[in-house]
Amino acid sequence: MKGRIVGLVILVLVIASVLVYQTVLGPKRGKVIVDGYLGGEKSGLFDDERFTGAMSKKYAFSIHYKKAGSIDMISAPLEGMDYLFPSSYTALELYKQKYGSAYKRAEVVFNSPIVLYTRRTVAEALKKQGWVHTEDETEYIDLVKLIDAVLADTKWGAIGLDELYGNIYVISTDPLKSNSGNMFAGLVANMLNNGEVATGESLETNGRELKRFFSKLGYLESSSADLFNSFLKTGIGAKPVIVGYESQILEFSVEHPEDWKYVKDDIVVLYPEPTVWSAHPFIALTGNGDRVIDALLGEDIQALAWETHGFRTGIASGQETNKVFDIRGVPGQVKKVIQLPNPDTMQKIMEIIAN
Repeated sequence: MKGRIVGLVILVLVIASVLVYQTVLGPKRGKVIVDGYLGGEKSGLFDDERFTGAMSKKYAFSIHYKKAGSIDMISAPLEGMDYLFPSSYTALELYKQKYGSAYKRAEVVFNSPIVLYTRRTVAEALKKQGWVHTEDETEYIDLVKLIDAVLADTKWGAIGLDELYGNIYVISTDPLKSNSGNMFAGLVANMLNNGEVATGESLETNGRELKRFFSKLGYLESSSADLFNSFLKTGIGAKPVIVGYESQILEFSVEHPEDWKYVKDDIVVLYPEPTVWSAHPFIALTGNGDRVIDALLGEDIQALAWETHGFRTGIASGQETNKVFDIRGVPGQVKKVIQLPNPDTMQKIMEIIAN
């Protein structure tokens, strides 16, 4: 009888230990693994030890990701995935068109405007043409004039840049795979529509020019992060002007301060006039994904995303960027903005470029 009681006590203790581990120790040790697809421009944040540490210790998550373009991830296999984290609302709308309401929740947690990156030599040449002007240290580019130059096959030499080969062009990521290229395509379509938001009707008139613009760009990368890194490494000859997110240069200046010292006087951020906002919606496919949204919206993660990785959040509202970043010309607020075309029109834009 005594042996049975001892055995029963041991069994109860084992069950209690398992329950304590699962409900108390397990989460604190970050045993809840969350998998998903992530836009490459956010990989710096997701690899940051402060981010992974907070997610593990405070929020009980170990977040894994596969890098994918914002458009590509919508058609990627979703089995076993807890989330999608693209870089535009267009991707969310495309998801809804394909899967309906088959997700738990979606929230925009970060924002970043689309910008152009170039070198000081190119920026000065563009300024002499009257295509770039400076306002409160921020440099704005007249995108209509730049688009017209590309479509007219204007040579770099015609604007005083004899050291650059061939015609003027702007390199974006592939609009059919990556969000920054996709958003730039929408912005170009708007500018071809006399600066008004493009519609299906306006594309009937301007679609041929839109396709011709992108056909001049040659091979396009599918990752915004890869394109930006290539721009930094290959110099003015290979990539005179590229499309990217504002967050990329802000993140680089913080993450690589020694490298930034050498290039900060040469790299120029040009804000299209107007630009478009890239909203980063986190699409939760499961309950665990839903919980991650709350963690991402926490004040600690929002502050880290802004102060180290350059994503504009509620924390960044009203802050002077020069007090946070060692970079000239980034405005405290981005005011000159136009809306992207609606999802149906964006889908038509992709079809025009693809065909």
